[in-house]
Amino acid sequence: MKITLLEPLGIPAEVMAQYQAKLEAMGHTFVSYDTKTADPAELTARTGDSDIAIIANTPYPASVVEAAPNLKLLDVAFTGIDHVGLSACKEKGVMVCNAAGYSTQCVAELAIGLAVACLRFLPACDQAVRAGGTSAGLRGREIGGKTVGIVGTGAIGTMTARLFQAFGAKVIAYSRTVRPEVQAMGVEYVSLETLMETSDIVSVHTPNNAETKGLISKDLIAKMKPTAILLNVARGAIVDNAALADALNQGKIAAAGIDVFDMEPPIPADYPLLHAKNTVLTPHVAFATDESMLRRAEIVFQNLEAYLAGKPENVCKL
Repeated sequence: MKITLLEPLGIPAEVMAQYQAKLEAMGHTFVSYDTKTADPAELTARTGDSDIAIIANTPYPASVVEAAPNLKLLDVAFTGIDHVGLSACKEKGVMVCNAAGYSTQCVAELAIGLAVACLRFLPACDQAVRAGGTSAGLRGREIGGKTVGIVGTGAIGTMTARLFQAFGAKVIAYSRTVRPEVQAMGVEYVSLETLMETSDIVSVHTPNNAETKGLISKDLIAKMKPTAILLNVARGAIVDNAALADALNQGKIAAAGIDVFDMEPPIPADYPLLHAKNTVLTPHVAFATDESMLRRAEIVFQNLEAYLAGKPENVCKL
């Protein structure tokens, strides 16, 4: 089969060479590109007559799927697949696999980091030191003793809950699926309204789909405590970000730590959150660590081997 990697996976060249050599020893053709492109025409050209295409978080629209005559498997080096033309994959019978689990640790860790940055005013502290200032006006708050609401208790949400518990927080959760293993951790499931009303920290961890788009609405943000902070390391579209910016500017909530937006960075200059008070913003980096990139590649190429052996893994429901 012809296998094409359409964008770099962020791993050392020698590691990639090992994966390539293994596939070629099995009799397959492997082609890789060391640059990213979001241009559908270029993606179509790169895909060509490939049987298997590998992408990460670059959008892979329906038009590209439809133009690929031999495509049988789309191996997504990412957890979410909302950037893929899934309807076209379903219509053409293209299997989609993802790299579930590769970023669980690092995304959960960034949620904690954003919480600390918001509670302890880390950006302002850094600026104060550089400007010859003092700690005046920069007394923060602790995670310990706070109530943390986890929205979505998949693998990442559950890991985030564990980390917050390690800091001494009480954790409550809202999720479409109640997981006994999460309840066994001492986490109580509550309604989304109750979670938003009672949490000191709200951390969002749901996938982006038709059911979750706009889930954290203007009305729900209005229910939050004025001392509360909102964290989003999941998908930007889950939160009404214009309403969040308004709430921050009006002092209706205390702060927000945001890694994901309504578009991929670079963010337009007029985007409301760029001008909102008390925000810590990161450019969609939660998934990106040295360790996670190696884990991701391992999962991606295991997906390939499993598919080629007739026992596909990490198959996404379309």
